[in-house]
Amino acid sequence: MRELLFLTHRLPYPPDKGDKIRSWHMLQYLSRHFRVHLGCFIDDDDDWQHTRAVAALCASTRFVDLRRGAARWRAVQALLSRQSMSVQYYRDARLLQWVASVLSGGKVRHALAYSGSMAQYLDGSTGRHLHRVIDFVDVDSDKWRQYGDSKPWPLSQLYRREAQLLLQYERHIAQQFTASAFVSSAEAALFRQCAPMERRKTGHFNNGVDAAYFSPAITHAPSGPYAPGAQVLVFTGAMDYWPNADAVQWFVASVWPALRRQFPQLQFYIVGSKPTPGVKALGRVAGVTVTGKVPDIRPYLAGAALAVAPLRIARGVQNKVLEAMAMGKIVLATPQALEGIAAQPGLELLLARDDVEFIHHAARVLRHGQGDGTAMGLAARQLVLQDYDWERNLRALGAMLGVPADAGAQAGTAAAVMPPPAREPST
Repeated sequence: MRELLFLTHRLPYPPDKGDKIRSWHMLQYLSRHFRVHLGCFIDDDDDWQHTRAVAALCASTRFVDLRRGAARWRAVQALLSRQSMSVQYYRDARLLQWVASVLSGGKVRHALAYSGSMAQYLDGSTGRHLHRVIDFVDVDSDKWRQYGDSKPWPLSQLYRREAQLLLQYERHIAQQFTASAFVSSAEAALFRQCAPMERRKTGHFNNGVDAAYFSPAITHAPSGPYAPGAQVLVFTGAMDYWPNADAVQWFVASVWPALRRQFPQLQFYIVGSKPTPGVKALGRVAGVTVTGKVPDIRPYLAGAALAVAPLRIARGVQNKVLEAMAMGKIVLATPQALEGIAAQPGLELLLARDDVEFIHHAARVLRHGQGDGTAMGLAARQLVLQDYDWERNLRALGAMLGVPADAGAQAGTAAAVMPPPAREPST
């Protein structure tokens, strides 16, 4: 079996965040076609308990604790030069040494970097002899540009600087590597505009959803999180992620008061780990509940009348939207939250461009009691089943790495190695 070096910026397990969901399914797929040598950072002490489970899928591993103080200092030092803070944040001598050791034997001929910052370990002469693929996932430089456009000075200048330097780096990596992958056709198209010289080497593969796990069959049991008969709107996501925090703060300020006047008993649940102080403060608003970390988001989705995704800044694909759709829920989302999702507004979900449209669509659903089993919920789930199957979508990654098209019929899947973990909201 061929050997592959796989580098990720975070331990790819448990799949409880958007990036970890994608990298976990990638690792399972890769382990069926390669002897995988995995190098990654661990930025959460709770993740150390999962290293043995991840190592079971790999020929060798190197887990490096991300020392946040040192990482931030490297990012600050990048300000003194023409370097990207994001890239320098993840530059670590221990991982550099391990990569050199893995490659020194000459057996590893393929390499995959997950996220742009990890491509630095395969740049230049280090990886010149390798078949190198970079999964950028999103066009991160454009996300920094959006941050710059939405923040006051001096943060706006800092973020715009990062956007410019990161784009230069992304173009350089795309030129050096064999292929570049993104999470959606929209992200790939944007990067082709940003790096037209590399357009022929730029592709994408969609995320997937575990549709058996996120299923309408998950009922809202009497012991669920909501009182019987309650009308609830729900937002799910990692609440230390700034676009998520910004989304719920805007929603509570601009949409919630009008809805609450029309529906005095209406509740809004913000479900996700590590809420920022600003998000926690929303729990003091009448009808708003901030849960923090929960063991399972499905009961919160199952019992809600509507899942909302009021993101104003976004890149890539929002797993929160796909997961709610897989459960047959009506989703009300901004155009930014639907980036990269081939859903038709009015058929498979609802689109709101501003606070007025959010209030109008939400009130209509609440008045008419549209919930599970509606034509929209059924159409939403059917779209997920059709377009967001992990095994089918990962074949595009396999093609980039030279995996034969008929290689998928091998015995067993790596997913059977361990039981599914408890899931939390993803970004």
